[in-house]
Amino acid sequence: MIKRTLYFGNPAYLNVRLAQLEIRLPEVEKNDSLPEPFKASAVKRIPIEDIGVVVLDNKQITITQGTLGALLDNNVAVVTCDEHRMPSGLMLPLEGNTTQSERFRDQIEASLPLKKQLWQQTIQAKILNQSSVLYRQRNLDCGNMEAWAKQVKSGDADNLEGRAAAFYWQNLFGEIKGFRRDREGVPPNNLLNYGYAILRAVVARSLVGSGLLPTLGIHHHNRYNAYCLADDIMEPYRPYVDKLVAEIVDSGADISLLTTELKGKLLAIPVLDVVINGRRSPLMVGVGITTASLYKCYSGEIRKIAYPMME
Repeated sequence: MIKRTLYFGNPAYLNVRLAQLEIRLPEVEKNDSLPEPFKASAVKRIPIEDIGVVVLDNKQITITQGTLGALLDNNVAVVTCDEHRMPSGLMLPLEGNTTQSERFRDQIEASLPLKKQLWQQTIQAKILNQSSVLYRQRNLDCGNMEAWAKQVKSGDADNLEGRAAAFYWQNLFGEIKGFRRDREGVPPNNLLNYGYAILRAVVARSLVGSGLLPTLGIHHHNRYNAYCLADDIMEPYRPYVDKLVAEIVDSGADISLLTTELKGKLLAIPVLDVVINGRRSPLMVGVGITTASLYKCYSGEIRKIAYPMME
């Protein structure tokens, strides 16, 4: 089942009732001149079991503790935004799988050679997907990137990820003056930042659902990063965000500001089509397949992560 992504950019009262998220508007609730039947009809209700991600993007949103608890009990990723209306926080459940302690142990005890092999697979998939984006969006034949993907060694000791990234960004948005991939850089970095934040929430949610620790990465090891594993596993999925952003840029849309309309397009990331294990699936479902396969790698059942490959 495809889970819904809910975005709240205006003041709202969020409550839970009978396993449903109730959404009430303050301007309706506080208006004594409105008849009660009208107020009742203005209340929106969504089954919590249908929700995958909630984005809270307004300082005047009121959400009850019971609602947060119900969302987390259903493995919903709750994203909060800062004063610049950019994602700044992520809330996930502490327990997401019935055999979690066993899965934690397998993850923690994973050998260094295994983690290096998994990182090799991750970078190979990322570079190949980047190559597909350049071909589809810029009609660029990237035999060099395909060659680099084949040359990635265990642990990517030669940093072919970095070499590929330099070529990739130069050709994907090279026509934009002053562009380089940087969080604080010129647009469309603002769109990329937002899109990656949504993707990160989706990946972290799936990792928890697969009984894994998002903090314990296979490559990233920043002591201040609570989602190192999410940052690892999302790498081959980043090109899907890049492709969507490139399509927005190519459409001629004004990207100087991250408007509600642009956010709406980026919030479609969880339902983008991906092909994984030879089957087409929404990205959120594909991520679940990836994280489930990652656990099987940790447990010794298989040796290869299931990653999507762009057509």
